[in-house]
Order: sequence, then C-alpha cells, then structure tokens
Amino acid sequence: MTPCWYDGPLAAFDTETTGIDVERDRIVSAALVVQETPRSAPRVTRWLINPGVEIPEAAIEVHGLTADHLALYGRWPAPVLEEVARALAAQSVAGRPLVVMNAPFDLTLLERELKRHRASSLAAYLGAHPLHVLDPRVLDKHLDRYRKGRRTLTDLCAHYEVELTDAHEAAADALAALRVVRALGLRFADRLHDLPPAELHTRQAIWYAAQARGLQAWFARSGSPETVDPHWPLRPELPAAA
Repeated sequence: MTPCWYDGPLAAFDTETTGIDVERDRIVSAALVVQETPRSAPRVTRWLINPGVEIPEAAIEVHGLTADHLALYGRWPAPVLEEVARALAAQSVAGRPLVVMNAPFDLTLLERELKRHRASSLAAYLGAHPLHVLDPRVLDKHLDRYRKGRRTLTDLCAHYEVELTDAHEAAADALAALRVVRALGLRFADRLHDLPPAELHTRQAIWYAAQARGLQAWFARSGSPETVDPHWPLRPELPAAA
C-alpha cells in the first residue's frame, strides 16, 4: 500500500475563546501545529489575544486565561488575526491539509473576527488555494457511526489512544486532534486510502449535513427548540437585521 495523507504532512488549528457563540464571542488564543510525518517533531505557533472585552468566568474556568493575563501578555486582535489568516493560507499553498476539531466553530469564529477587525474574510487570504479541512469529529462520526458515547476531543483521544495533556490549551488540543486524525486514518485505511484530502473535504460537508439532520430530528423528538446549522466547515453569515 502506497503512503497516504495520514502518513504525510498535516497542519492543525485550534482556538480558545470567550464563549461558544460564533457571532458574538472572541478569540483569546490560537495555535497552529505543523507536522511533516507521524515521527517528526511538530512545529508550533501560538498567538495570545487581548480581545478588549470581558472574559466570562465560565470561559476562564475552561482555559484559564484571565483578562489581567491577556492585558499583560496578549496583543491587539487586528495584527494577530492577520498573522493567523496568513499562516493558514500558507498551509494551503504548501498543500498541507488542515485538521480542525469541530471546524464550524473555530473557522466560523475566525471568519467573524476577520470581518470585525480586518474588514476581510478567510477566503480573501486563501485566494486560489482553498483549505482542505479534516475534522476528526465528522470523520469519526461517519466512519464509526454506531459507536455509543460522546465524541469530544477528550473522548476521541481516549478511543484512539492519543495522549492529551493540558487540555483546552490551543496548541495541545491542535496537536491531539492532528494525532487523532492520523490514528483514525490508519484504523480506517481501507476506506480512506484512496480519498485525497480535497475529496474528503467535499465528502465531510455532505456527511456533516446528514449528521446535523439526524441531530435536529433528535432534538425535535425530545421537544427541544434548539436548531442545528448543517453547514461545514464555515457557517454562513447571519442576515443583517432589517
């Protein structure tokens, strides 16, 4: 069997934020991890942002980044977001697939932040080199759909025997997600070997939409008013209020 993408160069991206609302919350830290092979040392770039807004206690309990810490060590959002967008674009130019756990959250929030602080979009930085995203949550849910239990990063790391240290630190989470994708690729090699990242990107959008419809149906049966956005890896911008 010839080498496949899960044995080759991969990048991974993760953020820590002020909350879980992609339309209103802000990025406080981000990390990009690049690894050429499963045996090579990862290269890590970290960014720390002072968002200029209050950091809710619930968010601090998750990632430990307080307003005081960010005021001392963080940078203003605009130049950091420029660096992040250019770094992601460089991965696309280099042909490295980008691993993003729960991509519609991190990438949509990045998109909103770019609009807020740079009056731009991720697509503007990517140009003719679109991202080929690998989302371990979407892949795992499709390839092992009948396995019971949660599918958080911590759960996936346990299932695929990937070490996760310092959870909810952006670089640690990005590296763990990257290793989960490599392990997932090996485990399902018979189903993934012949699918290049560009094709997998397209298929994940279809798989995610189907997964979202299933979750929406479950909410309806449960009497929950919650709605599930079926778009992947980016959610469309909400229409402006009339």
